[in-house]
Amino acid sequence: MSSNIIYLTESGYNNLKKELDQLRSIERPAISAQIAEARDKGDLSENAEYDAAKEAQGLLEMRIARLESEMANARILDQSKINTDKVQILNRVKLLNHNTNKDVEYLIVSGSEANLREGKLSIDTPIAKAILGKKKGDIVEVSVPVGLLKFEIIDISI
Repeated sequence: MSSNIIYLTESGYNNLKKELDQLRSIERPAISAQIAEARDKGDLSENAEYDAAKEAQGLLEMRIARLESEMANARILDQSKINTDKVQILNRVKLLNHNTNKDVEYLIVSGSEANLREGKLSIDTPIAKAILGKKKGDIVEVSVPVGLLKFEIIDISI
């Protein structure tokens, strides 16, 4: 398991905890019950239900282990200490896309909290990496799979 520190908002950490609690208290017992039920049906060597339940159990345990690792390595960021002089994680950034001449706004978050529908951009994306450390008024070029994008940082806030 990875020991990389991940930075989360308090709500992001709480979402991880909630998911982990559900997997442990609801999903794990449900899969155990499926395995027991399939085991009661007889010969395990030809029991597809048993094989499927064991595979689901393995996937669930991997997910639980990953969440436990993320939570163990998580650091909750204090938004009151976030600076808006330069772009950093937890900043809300307004950009002018010079290719389309349209404004876009993103909240820079950790990879586990990213959700483009909600405007939450992972710090691991090419755009976020390109604007990190930049100031209001800076122009950055970002190489993405569709080509070269050019952005101007219009505003940085919390």
